Amino acid sequence: MRILVIGTGGREHAIVWKVVQSSLVEKVYCIPGNPGISEIAECPNVSLEGDFNHVADFAENHQITLTIVGPEVPLAKGLVNVFQARGLRVFGPTQQAAVIEASKDFAKDLMVKNSIPTADYRTFVDADAAINYVKTVNQPVFVKADGLAAGKGAISGRTVEEAVAAIKRILVHNDFGVSGQKVVIEELMIGEEASFTVLTDGDYCLPLVTAQDHKMSHDGDQGDNTGGMGAYSPAPVITKSIEKEVMDTIVYPTICAMKAAGREFKGVLYVGLMITQTGPKVVEFNARFGDPETQVILPRLTSDLVPLLNACVDGNLNLCTAEWTSEAAVCTIMASGGYPGDYETGKVIHGVDDADALNDVVVFHAGTKLISDKIVTDGGRVLGVTAIGTDIESSINLAYQGVSKISFEQAHYRSDIGYHAINRE
Repeated sequence: MRILVIGTGGREHAIVWKVVQSSLVEKVYCIPGNPGISEIAECPNVSLEGDFNHVADFAENHQITLTIVGPEVPLAKGLVNVFQARGLRVFGPTQQAAVIEASKDFAKDLMVKNSIPTADYRTFVDADAAINYVKTVNQPVFVKADGLAAGKGAISGRTVEEAVAAIKRILVHNDFGVSGQKVVIEELMIGEEASFTVLTDGDYCLPLVTAQDHKMSHDGDQGDNTGGMGAYSPAPVITKSIEKEVMDTIVYPTICAMKAAGREFKGVLYVGLMITQTGPKVVEFNARFGDPETQVILPRLTSDLVPLLNACVDGNLNLCTAEWTSEAAVCTIMASGGYPGDYETGKVIHGVDDADALNDVVVFHAGTKLISDKIVTDGGRVLGVTAIGTDIESSINLAYQGVSKISFEQAHYRSDIGYHAINRE
């Protein structure tokens, strides 16, 4: 098989890293890729701008067997639709199905209409109406930009003043551009967050191992919301009974509701969960693998990923199983100073090879660039240092051993990735 992966981040590096291990695969390309990916796959100079027909041309000309779409933006813009219209095999939901992530208002409406557990909410397009609402309810809320915002569009409003400021950021100051034309205001759920991921062919759903992301920028879950500062797997907060409840009350009802709405969902459904005292509830849906959760889920997969993705496309996922190691995985994100706010790029990165040389450590590139034979920072989240160990604690220690080998100016990372699991133990 000849595989094309779409994307440039740590998630795509992890996907490529796993795919190249498959005995079924002879060649892997990644568009646009990054310096880490280019060490194990070919990264052709093809843009993702435009209507994607030029990307489909590449797939045709290079006899690509399967294209795997990593990020949310190409999915929301209809890359899968373009490939399908040209008879090309592609893994990921169509534009019509990817709206479950591209519009929080759509997702909330779908959940309410189908009795899928989630927080109470209201949607607004007018700032004054939204501000009046939060003043009236006078309780902690989350204020969310309706559209895609790279994981940074959800803002805590624990006080009325915080909620009003968040509404103004989104609807008045236009901090999130077209993604902030609507604002979703929902009750602040109390509990512990976790990530639940399934593969689906539109009917059958295969759950992957659980994970937990660390969204906030600083230790102790303080600071600003980010795309994710680290993750670990498994997430002990999701017990076997909770997993069954999530499949029965959230995953299958969602897949069935999407199909009934004429939006058949094939690919990865990521469910951001809040485990509350009354059971699991949906925080958000993603229409693709999580980032950085993928960097701890795929290293635990001992069987071949490619047949699972093929089965999702071909509609026979029910014939497949996945095998997992009992070992744990931890990923610590090294970010640019200032992220998720303003940050500088172009900082020379040292020590990646030294970290990669450690046993059971792999460094996934997220925001890097090659300039004059030097790897430099080129994004907010720069590297994901992932380690596999016998348990969470040993994985944490090994991941931070890897982090200690790497340096770049103004590097920022949390020092407590995995602490929820340690506290639970």
